[in-house]
Amino acid sequence: AASTGAAKRRGECCSSRKRRPSDSRQASGEENPSPSLGKDRADTVIIGGGCIGVSLAYHLSKAGMKDVVLLEKSELTAGSTWHAAGLTTYFHPGINLKKIHSYSIKLYEKLEEETGQVVGFHQPGSIRIASTPTRVDEFKYQMTRAGWHPTEQYLITPEKVQELFPLLNMDTVLAGLYNPGDGHIDPYSLTMALAAGARKYGAQLNYPVQVTNLNCRSDGTWEVETPLGVIQAKRVVNTAGFWAREVGKMIGLQHPLIPVHHQYIVTSSIPEVKALKRELPVIRDLEGSYYLRQERDGLLFGPYERQEKMKLQDSWVTNGVPPGFGKELFESDLDRIMEHIETAMEMVPVLKQADIINTIAGPITYSPDILPMVGPHQGVRNYWVAIGFGYGIIHAGGIGKYLSDWILEEEPPFDLIELDPNRYGKWTTTEYTAAKARESYGFNNIVGYPKEERFAGRPTERVSELYDLLKSKCSMGFHAGWEQPHWFYKPGDETGYKPSFRRTNWFDPVGREYKQVMEKVGVIDLSPFGKFKVKGTDSVKLLDHLFANVVPKVGSTNISHMLTPRGKVYAELTVSQLYPGEFMLVTGSGSELHDLRWIEEEVVRGGYKVDIENMTDEMGVLGVAGPYARHVLQKLTAEDLSDSSFKFLQSRHLKLSDISVTAIRISYTGELGWELYHRKEDSVALYSAIMEAGQKEQIDNFGTYALNALRLEKGFRAWGAEMNCDTNPLEAGLEYFIKLNKPADFIGKQVLKQIKEKGLKRRLAYLMLETDNIDPEGNESVWHNGKVIGNTTSGCFSYCAQQSLAFAYVPTELSKVGQNLEVELLGKNYSATIIKEPLVLTEPTRTCLQRKGRSPKTWFLEKGDTK
Repeated sequence: AASTGAAKRRGECCSSRKRRPSDSRQASGEENPSPSLGKDRADTVIIGGGCIGVSLAYHLSKAGMKDVVLLEKSELTAGSTWHAAGLTTYFHPGINLKKIHSYSIKLYEKLEEETGQVVGFHQPGSIRIASTPTRVDEFKYQMTRAGWHPTEQYLITPEKVQELFPLLNMDTVLAGLYNPGDGHIDPYSLTMALAAGARKYGAQLNYPVQVTNLNCRSDGTWEVETPLGVIQAKRVVNTAGFWAREVGKMIGLQHPLIPVHHQYIVTSSIPEVKALKRELPVIRDLEGSYYLRQERDGLLFGPYERQEKMKLQDSWVTNGVPPGFGKELFESDLDRIMEHIETAMEMVPVLKQADIINTIAGPITYSPDILPMVGPHQGVRNYWVAIGFGYGIIHAGGIGKYLSDWILEEEPPFDLIELDPNRYGKWTTTEYTAAKARESYGFNNIVGYPKEERFAGRPTERVSELYDLLKSKCSMGFHAGWEQPHWFYKPGDETGYKPSFRRTNWFDPVGREYKQVMEKVGVIDLSPFGKFKVKGTDSVKLLDHLFANVVPKVGSTNISHMLTPRGKVYAELTVSQLYPGEFMLVTGSGSELHDLRWIEEEVVRGGYKVDIENMTDEMGVLGVAGPYARHVLQKLTAEDLSDSSFKFLQSRHLKLSDISVTAIRISYTGELGWELYHRKEDSVALYSAIMEAGQKEQIDNFGTYALNALRLEKGFRAWGAEMNCDTNPLEAGLEYFIKLNKPADFIGKQVLKQIKEKGLKRRLAYLMLETDNIDPEGNESVWHNGKVIGNTTSGCFSYCAQQSLAFAYVPTELSKVGQNLEVELLGKNYSATIIKEPLVLTEPTRTCLQRKGRSPKTWFLEKGDTK
């Protein structure tokens, strides 16, 4: 094709090239640099003048913060911003990131009017192309996840696709996912408009001013050193793009970031494009793995190569970014993307006759999982980050607002734990980061299944001691660096990872494990739990202020919630007082440093005299659950484990087969069970002793999928699903754990009283669904009378009721038992009924009823009793 030769002739870009991809610099009116500090004190110092940093400066200053200073080592937009393709979309497969995208687009629509700066914003819409049946299923899956958000999104027919994009070859097109209002914006002009707004509201943007060092003072403030002097700041925010690693190293942090090479191509004028009456929507050919949009009278398209072909700039990780690198580009490599060019030519045939007039090959910073890192960093006071943006242009507006609100309000405006910088830890090595970034880039357009697993860089150094023993017997899942069994294999099972939007190879084995726990006894590796020891003079006082529940007595355990000042559920932990004034706190694997940071900040804020030790990597945890759990464990200890001696929610130090453990009588299965906390190096010996002791009882393993089914049948909530920073504990049905009458003024108490007095607008409901070969996962749309009125939070198949179960938030007036609703799954609405919870009574409840002579006929509620 003519364009292939043209690519060879015209597509060369050398590293010294500084020309912008578009000529909008003059239109936006570039600001004159001001290489001075202007002041020696600031409330917030932002390091980095790309679109993210400038957006934060704009939002902080607009919200009224005085003394906002941004320092940029080169010039605004240097790094990745200036050469970005500038795509903007409402779509995101996640949930709350849709809010970030939506805010950005709404801001960009009015920014020119507000600042007087042209931003070059085009909104022709965008279409994702489905050319396989599986991709159509994915679109249906995403439609139900978008239905309860205000953003417009439509599943459209091939005919509608062709009407919107008449230059498309329709031979393989089965459907489109259409977002009106999507488009593209000039990144340089956008940043300059944000900069103009930031200055208008009082922020100082200083460049070229390089930050050479950061010193954290004993009071938590910062000294920001530059060649022009030192600025004292209450907080610093690292928004330094691919220089973010260097900034982190100044204070001993190794941010897991790596630059990748991304190329996009701009063509000459194409007659068929020029003849169009309206601008073409952006298309994303997901099987071809590229995006394509109109650029004047030509086209611009950018591919994402497979992981074995893509290129990392890993030398920058080991040797640092070249000191003078600012608005330079890499050498282009069209051979690397030629298969994508050819695929694009087949999908958009007019490309075959087009000349390539420009090839942009520049660095984009990736985190291991492609999502940015946004928020305060655990272990370093008043150090915030907004780094690792693979899609910085669409995120810039929303993240600037989100972070500004968080800084000013002292809590996140909504839940975005998937962006928490503390989701990574010491286990996130450079090798891991490189392997995952390569995978994430190559998987940019892969089908997004529920329960997705990605395998590059695994296992990390953070494995349970049982990993080698169990890895060949089960399908492992990845949890904050750990490998944890999802489900176990038996002869005749179809093994391995087989993702699907419907029931797949794990469905029957999980039912087998469910039955194992309900009828016999099972063992689960719970080592990924986050585990902290808290002790000291003020430990009781601290926890009484942090948690909405009462502080458990010595030898007791309870479920406690940390709330935000606005009364949202920041975290759920298991709290045990092991000795007077010494506590063990346990949280989910993904919340470890998220929760620890919150606790540590409160310790500093309140001046509490306590010591906190993170024991997560030193302790292993085994869960033993089922009707024969006591029989098995009693064989290994002289301690009396009877119900009268070792009651529910009691904790005790004891020896099992001569191995020291802290045993807590609690189980997320809702069955008779214990969690056994022990030294990590004792895990194999303890596991082996338990399995040997349970031979007569036919003991066996179970994984987290069965655990989830068991907890849902018991009506147990999960943090991150039924509760998070978007929900208050009253609407989540957690009243039992919230002690509004306790003397201590716990965080969020007064606001929660007001919420209770005003009444709730929505409640968590417990649904039973009539489905076929599909089960709810969470985040699906809930319908009533032809309208979306709520969303599920989690769901599964109930192996007891032989029907699907789900939790869902619905309006209070539609939350009564017996209410009929519908849940949308893969494009079909399935009937659902709100039932009485729980479906299955917990073991302690069953035992209590038996003692009172009120034993139910069965251990589960009869179908007729669900109302």
